[in-house]
Amino acid sequence: MYGIVNQIRRAAVSVPSNISEGASRNSLKDRIRFYVIARSSLVEIDTQMEIAKRLEYCSDEHLTPISEKLNHLFAMLSNMVKKGSET
Repeated sequence: MYGIVNQIRRAAVSVPSNISEGASRNSLKDRIRFYVIARSSLVEIDTQMEIAKRLEYCSDEHLTPISEKLNHLFAMLSNMVKKGSET
């Protein structure tokens, strides 16, 4: 349990950290790279939550609202990556 919680916390901190670092970059390529890393951290959180569910540490009832927020954030970051790639 400790390992999963620790991993989720680290990935959760990584998301806004990479977004802010990407936003501070002058190069479009660098910005996109950091946004992709942030998006990957969201996927990591989702994976850890699925593992926690399978180990019966939590239920779908608790995870559904979090999963919905993760999906929304993933879509927002994907849009940022796409718009940056179109420029």
